[in-house]
Amino acid sequence: MAGFAGASLAQAKPHTILVVGDSLSAEYGLKRGTGWVALMEQRLAKESPQTKVVNASISGDTTSGGRSRLPALLAQHKPTVVVIELGGNDALRGLPLAMTQDNLQAMTQAAQAAGAKVLLAGMQVPPNYGQDYTKRFSDTFATVAKANKAALVPFLLKGVADVSNAAKLFQADRIHPNESAHPTILNTMWPAVRALLR
Repeated sequence: MAGFAGASLAQAKPHTILVVGDSLSAEYGLKRGTGWVALMEQRLAKESPQTKVVNASISGDTTSGGRSRLPALLAQHKPTVVVIELGGNDALRGLPLAMTQDNLQAMTQAAQAAGAKVLLAGMQVPPNYGQDYTKRFSDTFATVAKANKAALVPFLLKGVADVSNAAKLFQADRIHPNESAHPTILNTMWPAVRALLR
C-alpha cells in the first residue's frame, strides 16, 4: 500500500483543474506567472504534465459572481477538479453570511453534479470584524465542505497573514499578498490539490 500511495502523479489520469477565485488567485498587482495558480501549473507541468489548469479568477469577485459564472465554466472546460476561492470580498462588502454560505453550497453542488471533485479554499477576516463574525465567517467554509464531503484548506493565507512578519508579505494595500508570499500559498494548497488528483 505504501508504494501505491507514493505513486507518481505522472501516472494518474488526465485532469482539468478549474480555479474560480478572486484577486488572491487572479495575480492582482503581480507580474504574470508569479501567483499561486501559475506556480501550481508550473509544478504540475513537471509532476503531472497531462493535467490542465484553467484560472477563471476575477479580481473583486464575490461568491454571487462565482455562482453566476460557474455553469458556463463547467460546460466549457469540463473540469475534474474545481477549486473555489471566494468569500473574502463578501466579507469586505458586509454581505450576509447566509448568502455567502448558500452561494458556496450551490457552487460546490453544481461542480459535483458535473462530475468534479471540489476543493474549498477557506478565508479568515481580521479580528476588527468582531470575534463572533470572525468565527462564523471562518466556519462557513468548513460547514459547506463537511455537508458536501468536499475537500477543504481551512485558510488560504496560512503562513502569510498569520505570521509576525506579515507586513513584509503584502502589497502596499495590506490586503493582497506580494510575489514572495505566493509560493507559501501554493504550499498550503498543494497537499489538498495533489490528493484530489490521485
